[in-house]
Amino acid sequence: MPDHSLPAPALAAPPEVPWPADTLTRVPYWVFQRADVAALEQTRVFRGDTWNYLCLEAEIPDAGDYRASTLGGVPILAVRDHDGEIYAFENRCVHRGALIALEDFGNAREFTCVYHAWSYDLQGNLKGVAFKDGINGQGGMPECFRMSDHQPRKLRTAVVAGLVFASASDTVPPIEEYLGEQILERIERVLGGRKPEVIGRFTQALPNNWKLYVENVRDSYHASLLHLFFTTFELNKLSQKGGLIVDESGGNHVSYSAIDREAEAKVAAANEYAAQNIRSESGSYRLKDPSVLAGMDEFGDGVTLQILSVFPGFVLQQIQNSLAVRQVVPRGTDRTDLHWTYLGFKDDTPELRRMRLKQCNLVGPAGYVSMEDGCVGGFVQRGVVGASDRMAVLEMGGSDAESTRTRATEASVRGFWKAYRAHMGL
Repeated sequence: MPDHSLPAPALAAPPEVPWPADTLTRVPYWVFQRADVAALEQTRVFRGDTWNYLCLEAEIPDAGDYRASTLGGVPILAVRDHDGEIYAFENRCVHRGALIALEDFGNAREFTCVYHAWSYDLQGNLKGVAFKDGINGQGGMPECFRMSDHQPRKLRTAVVAGLVFASASDTVPPIEEYLGEQILERIERVLGGRKPEVIGRFTQALPNNWKLYVENVRDSYHASLLHLFFTTFELNKLSQKGGLIVDESGGNHVSYSAIDREAEAKVAAANEYAAQNIRSESGSYRLKDPSVLAGMDEFGDGVTLQILSVFPGFVLQQIQNSLAVRQVVPRGTDRTDLHWTYLGFKDDTPELRRMRLKQCNLVGPAGYVSMEDGCVGGFVQRGVVGASDRMAVLEMGGSDAESTRTRATEASVRGFWKAYRAHMGL
C-alpha cells in the first residue's frame, strides 16, 4: 500500500559549513540567516515536543476571558471556559483562514469570524456556519458536511504558578517534568502562592533572529561588560555571589546573583574592572533620583537578580523588585517581537508598588539596564552577513552545559544550543 504521509521536514540544502557534532563550543552563523532553518524551527521546535508560554492565568480569570498569543508566530487564543479550565487553539477560522478574534484580549460568549460568520465555542469547536442549509432551498453546504470534522488546531495546556503554557505535541512530557525540579523551584520562588497583577506591557521589535536574543538572555557575563548602568551603580558584578542552573536538557536555565559585601570590598580594593580597561566601569555618572535603585529583599534570600528561561522562548525576570515575563516571538530570519509583561501582586503595599513602577525604568527598549540588549543582536545579525561559512566561539567557562557557581561562563548559552540541536536534529 503506498505511503501518502507527508515527508519529515528537512533543510532545503546542505549548510555552508557542517555543525561540529563533537562540541558545544561552536555555532555556525548560517543558523541565524537561512529561511529553511526558520521554517524547520516552526515544525520541530515551536510545534514540536516543547511547552510554549502563552499568557498569565491572571489575564483570563473569568469564564469567557481570552488572550491572543502566539506559538512560534502562529496566532493562538487562550480562553477560560465555563468549566474553569483554560483551552488553547489556533486563532484561525477553518473556513478561509481569517483570524477568529481580532482583539488582543476580551470576554466573549463565543467567537464569530467577521469574514463569513462561522462561529466557535470557548473550546474552539465549530458550532455555526452561516447559510449552512442555503436560502430557499438553494446553495448551502453539502449533505456530507459535518461541523465536528472542522476545527482549528487545538493545543495541550498547562498552568505553572499562574503561567499558562501550551504545546502542539501529544508526546511532550508533562510540564513539571519538562521544567525539572530546580527550574520549578525558581519559578515558585517568584510567583508561588501570590496573585499577580499586570502593571504594564509593551512589545519591542528587535532587528535580529530570535535565537540571538535567547543567547543574550542566557549570557550571564556580558551584563557587567555591556551595561554601563549595572557596574556604575553596582547592581551586577561578577564578583557577587551567584551562579547558573542549567537543566539536563540544556534548554532551561537560571542565572542569579546576590550582594556579597565582603567580596565587593575586595573587588573595590583590587579595582579589577578598571585594571582590565573595561568600558562599562565608570564613576562619572550619577542619578538625579537615586530612589529608582531603592529596593527591598522581598524574597528573603538576598538575591537581587534572577533571570530564568524556558526553552524555547520564555523568560521570567527579577531585577531588584522589577518583575516581568518576556515572550520571544520569531517574525523572520532577522526580526523578532519581544513581548514584555510587568508584574506586581495583589498584596503589594503602596510603597512596594511604587518601587516596582520606578524600577520598570531599568528594563525595556529604553531601560537603563537593557537598552543595549535591544541593539546588540542587530549588531551580530549585521556582522555575520557574508560569514555563513564561519562559526561563533563559545568557550568561556569551559565546554560543557552544566550548572556552576560562577557566572563568568557561557554554559547556559551552550545549553540552549544543546537543546536546540536535539529538537532540530542538527
